[in-house]
Amino acid sequence: MPQTISNTSPASAGSNVLQLAPILFGFFIIGFADVVGIATNYVKKDFNLSDTLSNMLPMAVFLWFLIFSVPTGMLMNRIGRKRTVQLSMVVTGLGLLVPLLSYNLPVILAAFALIGIGNTLMQVSLNPLLTNVVSKDSLTSSLTAGQFIKAISSFLGPVIAAFAVARFNQWQWLFPIFAGITLLSFLWLSLTPVHEDSRKENTSTIVKCFALLGDVKIFLYFLGILTLVGIDVGLNVSAPKILMERTGMPLEQAGYVTSIYFVFKTAGAFLGAILLAKWPALLFYRVSAFAAVVAMVVLLFAGNAAAIYTGVALAGFACANIFSILFSFALQRMPDRSNEVSGLLIMGVSGGAIFPFLMGIASDAVGAQWGAIVVLLVCCFYHWGLAAKERR
Repeated sequence: MPQTISNTSPASAGSNVLQLAPILFGFFIIGFADVVGIATNYVKKDFNLSDTLSNMLPMAVFLWFLIFSVPTGMLMNRIGRKRTVQLSMVVTGLGLLVPLLSYNLPVILAAFALIGIGNTLMQVSLNPLLTNVVSKDSLTSSLTAGQFIKAISSFLGPVIAAFAVARFNQWQWLFPIFAGITLLSFLWLSLTPVHEDSRKENTSTIVKCFALLGDVKIFLYFLGILTLVGIDVGLNVSAPKILMERTGMPLEQAGYVTSIYFVFKTAGAFLGAILLAKWPALLFYRVSAFAAVVAMVVLLFAGNAAAIYTGVALAGFACANIFSILFSFALQRMPDRSNEVSGLLIMGVSGGAIFPFLMGIASDAVGAQWGAIVVLLVCCFYHWGLAAKERR
């Protein structure tokens, strides 16, 4: 029998809050993958890499979403959602400990790979696990609350990296800090009972799972996630470069621009968690998509630090809720296939590998960062078009 999104009764509200807390905190661990944005700039500087080569570094994290997302959806059918989340935390923790061995390019690539694999496992399993403790009507706002928590984690990454450089002259000290937080999250979730429906979903093969992309809307939502993560990762990789190129700012100062992005993304997610409980998600999506286009146009022509900060801030605010909106659209369209739909959509996170690479090629080709911004602008136009065509 198919698995459906649960409906929470008032009598179980207190219990569900206790179950919800460690699941939402899991989104904090998901945010660790965003450290690749600022890390790419430090690695580029330390090993004297070109834009094309340095922008391939996010591929070490996000390529695994393309490879493992669908198999992870099938794995959940075997071992359950909670155990899959726990496995993801173990792999993530190992990846965060690898840089303690040595600081060279192969070791950093190995760490990024393990973080990417762990993040893939977690993003595929954590979103469906959330449906076990929240009602269908609360799903979009709950997913947005998770994105709010993720944004806080993403914001802290560049700040911790800058502090580590200033205090220890080694930005990579942020990894053991994140490893300790991952361990605490693992223990918290392990000690929390989460009810999972023992019934299995129907899809049992990779072919059948990919066949779900035959649904036009599911396919468009997948492309939406692909381009959205491309915007997210691509802008975090390129924003410090834009500041350095146009203002001459050193990396140690320019790196803070990624924190500005996540500050406004955090604020946007917080506001979205409140408003999406009352406002139509589609309206929110349309406004967000338009704001994202405006942000990229600002960055395309910005000639000073204030204008660049403004464009980055607006982009963070605009992109804050799109992921949770698209994810909820997809889960509500096929609630009986939530594991597989989750796997397919999270496969779209591989956009974090694809689009920064394309941006690196574009910026090297024109000799300036505006080439990279054009790639992001195309992604934003896709969301504007998708939001305009969506009907609910």
